[in-house]
Amino acid sequence: MIGPLRVGAATHVGLVRTSNEDCLLVGRRVFAVADGMGGHAAGEVASAMAVDALRGLDEVDEPRPEHIRAVLVAANDAIRDAADADPDRAGMGTTATGLVLTGFNGSPHWAVFNIGDSRVYRHVGGGLVPLTADHTEAAALVASGAMTAEQARTARQRNVITRALGARVAPEPDQWVFPPEPGERFLVCSDGLTNELPDQEIADILDALPDAKEAATTLVRRAVLAGGRDNVTVVVVDHDEP
Repeated sequence: MIGPLRVGAATHVGLVRTSNEDCLLVGRRVFAVADGMGGHAAGEVASAMAVDALRGLDEVDEPRPEHIRAVLVAANDAIRDAADADPDRAGMGTTATGLVLTGFNGSPHWAVFNIGDSRVYRHVGGGLVPLTADHTEAAALVASGAMTAEQARTARQRNVITRALGARVAPEPDQWVFPPEPGERFLVCSDGLTNELPDQEIADILDALPDAKEAATTLVRRAVLAGGRDNVTVVVVDHDEP
């Protein structure tokens, strides 16, 4: 049995973009962010399609990793087919990342999934731990030792996504499953947050604001004030004592 969840979410178009191509999902057991890519509002269409597909997981009592993968494959194929059918949407795609409450070996567990460069973090005891790995050229260069994490924050390769929904062949999502711990807090966000605020500033805000809605709103506002060069979307999920 897992304790009650408190959830806060916020999104903002930012100071540069004319439309918000991010889309978020706050469900009963699924919490997700999709960051769309493509012109003529196609990114907005792709991210909405991904979230619509993920919404179906909320109807599954114990969505397992194979359910998550199947939903993401179906979303990929639907986005690809929609792009093929409309020249204005050619090449559209989206990231998809999130947190799912599921069951594993008879007990509640969290499942985290990721395709792209949106992220999930776990915040507990004052520490902020990334639970996802970015699928970008910059992240690959950092992993190989060819670039430092600090260099990757401003490198042009950070904008080159190596795995996204809408591909000709459905990308394999990264997934992690682990047991819940009372008092933990999760942050699901688009890169409009992490490209503007360093992890330490994000952790400080999460430390200072125990209310999930206030924390989400403040993170988005601070990212906009820091430059707002992209759409910014945040979902904060708090797991209380049962």
